[in-house]
Parts: sequence; structure tokens; C-alpha cells
Amino acid sequence: MENEFQEYITFTTTTKDGTEVEMAVIDEFEFERKHYVVGAIIENETINEDGMYIYRSVINGEDFSVEKIDSEAEYVKVAEAYLKM
Repeated sequence: MENEFQEYITFTTTTKDGTEVEMAVIDEFEFERKHYVVGAIIENETINEDGMYIYRSVINGEDFSVEKIDSEAEYVKVAEAYLKM
């Protein structure tokens, strides 16, 4: 099978140490009436799928923004629901 170029929607987030990181939206889903995206870090124009992260997403028309899930309990609950999908 040939490797096909795939264009991803991207967003930028800030790590705990203040570094800005560009991420690609790998997946999106709804859980308990909230919208979430699964992001993976972009390194040298490739997607690093070794670590994927879930963010709460707020959609405004064609634009969206992401919010970190600060509650560990909420993050675990959402991640478990995503893995079951």
C-alpha cells in the first residue's frame, strides 16, 4: 500500500514548561454532550503517534479552540470512553 499524503487540522498548545507545540487533530468525538479532539505532536512535519493527548474542544462556526482537561478524574473518564469507541 502506498503512503498517501494526508492533511491534518492543527492547533497550538503550551506545555507545562511554557513551550508552544503544534499538534495535529487525529480524531474527534463527543462524550457527555461535550466535544473532544485527540491530538498528536508534529515533529519535523511528521505526526508523532507515540503519544496522543485528549483536549476539550470548543467549536465556533468553522473555527475551534482547545482547552486542557485539568481534572485528572475527568481526563481518565474521557480517555476510557474514547478507548471503548
